Amino acid sequence: MNSSHNLQKLRKFLEGRTGKAIMDYNMIEDGDTVLVCCSGGKDSYTLLAMLMALQKRAPVKFRLIAMNLDQKQPGFPEDVLPAYFQSIGIEYRIVEADTYSIVKDKIPEGKTTCSLCSRLRRGIIYRTAKELGANKIALGHHRDDMVHTLFLNLLFGGKMKGMPPKLVTDDKAHVVIRPLAYCSEADIAKFARGMEFPIIPCNLCGSQENLQRQKIKEMMADWDKRYPGRTESVFTAMQNIVPSHLADNDLFDFRGLTLETEVAEGDIVFDAPEMPIVGMIPISHTA
Repeated sequence: MNSSHNLQKLRKFLEGRTGKAIMDYNMIEDGDTVLVCCSGGKDSYTLLAMLMALQKRAPVKFRLIAMNLDQKQPGFPEDVLPAYFQSIGIEYRIVEADTYSIVKDKIPEGKTTCSLCSRLRRGIIYRTAKELGANKIALGHHRDDMVHTLFLNLLFGGKMKGMPPKLVTDDKAHVVIRPLAYCSEADIAKFARGMEFPIIPCNLCGSQENLQRQKIKEMMADWDKRYPGRTESVFTAMQNIVPSHLADNDLFDFRGLTLETEVAEGDIVFDAPEMPIVGMIPISHTA
């Protein structure tokens, strides 16, 4: 079986997973204009490839616009993405905004830059979507990102909160979608290598959140190695929430719970045998 055949099989598999996520969460509808955020990394290249392939045979008509935000980070090769977009014939917009200098000026050395950088980037993306008439914004986050975010919030934020496949922006102007929600990072990386995308290396800022996220990634990799399928299992759990077996009074009326309370069938859970958790990687807030 040659590598070309394997690549085509992987492409079809990823297209199938992407299509299923879009259908399951009703991400794209007839007449939508989708702004596809492209950073130059493997995930956004794969996202764009999947959406372009699905656009050709989808039962609904929608418009795609690729967008790259040039944040003026030192050494960013600004010619790579425009050349790529032109080569594949996609409508695109390059937005230049020196958020890098703003963040460096506002945030003291050694402090985390993620919050400000994210707010600036998000605001520019939303403004660009409005200017272009895009009602949907597609991001390249995949299944592993969603699981890692769950643990990041759980261990560092004190919240049972992940990264949703679909959400409405705070200003109610756009819907953000993550069509790669069912795709694994390993498959995306393999596809990107096979396609030989012109990857732009990510210059990590070295902030606290990125270091914490890396520790979470290492932890999940260790679990998956010891107990294959852990990431898939956690993602499945994110789709099967049992409020009566957590502790949030806003999600379940524990105060009003009596012998006469009718509990939904999905809330009836029997104790499962415990799986030993080994290989936990210590995570330090000061890492």
